[in-house]
Amino acid sequence: MFWFLLITMVVVVAAVTLAVVGGGDSEVLPDVAPEQLVDPLPVTRPVDRADVEALRLPVAARGYRMADVDDVLVRLGAELAERDARIAELEEALTGAGDGPGFGPAPGFGPASGPGRAPGPASGGEDDRP
Repeated sequence: MFWFLLITMVVVVAAVTLAVVGGGDSEVLPDVAPEQLVDPLPVTRPVDRADVEALRLPVAARGYRMADVDDVLVRLGAELAERDARIAELEEALTGAGDGPGFGPAPGFGPASGPGRAPGPASGGEDDRP
């Protein structure tokens, strides 16, 4: 009886192993298509906060798919570089516009001037002594 159970168990284990490994002509466990990034970052407009918050990267066997993560990081890096360049350009334009005429204090309204004072150097103080 012992030998009968042992032989039966070996036959069952061998049959299950062949079925899982695919010993026949048809595949028992077909390959699953890799999960792809469903909703990538928009290409037609700049990325905003809602796009980044809604982004969900697909998970692979050992974490996230490197290609998808690399694509997202490259895109976000390009967006940040473009925005930094635009900010620097606007700051430069603002600084350049502030140096031109019409943007400084009006003549006669400097720190020594004020209501009731004449434009020019302050007079009548003790610091005016020769």
